[in-house]
Amino acid sequence: MTPIALTIAGSDSSGGAGIQADLKTFSALGVYGASALVALTAQNTRGVSAIHDVPADFITAQIDAVMDDLAVGAVKIGMVSRSESIAAIADALIRRGAENVVVDPVMIATSGARLLAEDAIETLRARLLPLALVLTPNLPEAAELLGEAEARTEQAMEAQGRALLALGPRAVLMKGGHGDGSESVDLLVGSNAETVRLPAPRVGTRNTHGTGCTLSSAIAAGLARGKPLEQSACDAKAYVASAIAAADQLDIGRGNGPVHHFHDWWTRVAPRDAGD
Repeated sequence: MTPIALTIAGSDSSGGAGIQADLKTFSALGVYGASALVALTAQNTRGVSAIHDVPADFITAQIDAVMDDLAVGAVKIGMVSRSESIAAIADALIRRGAENVVVDPVMIATSGARLLAEDAIETLRARLLPLALVLTPNLPEAAELLGEAEARTEQAMEAQGRALLALGPRAVLMKGGHGDGSESVDLLVGSNAETVRLPAPRVGTRNTHGTGCTLSSAIAAGLARGKPLEQSACDAKAYVASAIAAADQLDIGRGNGPVHHFHDWWTRVAPRDAGD
């Protein structure tokens, strides 16, 4: 059977993050991607200029349409900007008995634009986190979810990961890309297992737009293919590290460009025709 993953997230009109990054990731990793749009954003590599929220009943209709027909093996939830959207998603996934749910608590874009309303944070905690097989916050997101200062050491990252477990997810992947040092270290924290350390060399590039979306989607892709969570997380970390390392092969926009989702397939960026 063809592995299928569903992304429930916002659209990035510049194509580097959100639904577009999720679908590229699924495709790159051999998974058929379906989608339910939660919001439209007007954005490019330099920032977000507008957000248009999809009505909650239409979010429900999209999820139902997909799950009525497709055998969804994993669900990735990304940007959800409002409490009404979060409630609609949670209700639909509970009613559908969705499994292998990856929750990426997108709050602030790479450019610094806020994507989640502050009054929706408690709804996110209460309704979506308990549905998650794995929660994938970066360091600022973990701190905001807990109302604490941002973790600065691996010991503090692990402690915050375990505090987040108390909110309901079965595992937490603490993403260390916002940290310091020569390595970018993620920690997979579970309630019944040792913490798994996932390091990768830190790459000196500004082209990291969509990194978090890509990592969470890559985990969902692994789960949709029947891999266990730890293997899915390890494979996702390796894929994202390679996509970041290859990001400067692309020349996209004038701000924070995207990672290279298809680095294994594009052996070079084709030069422009002489007549262009």
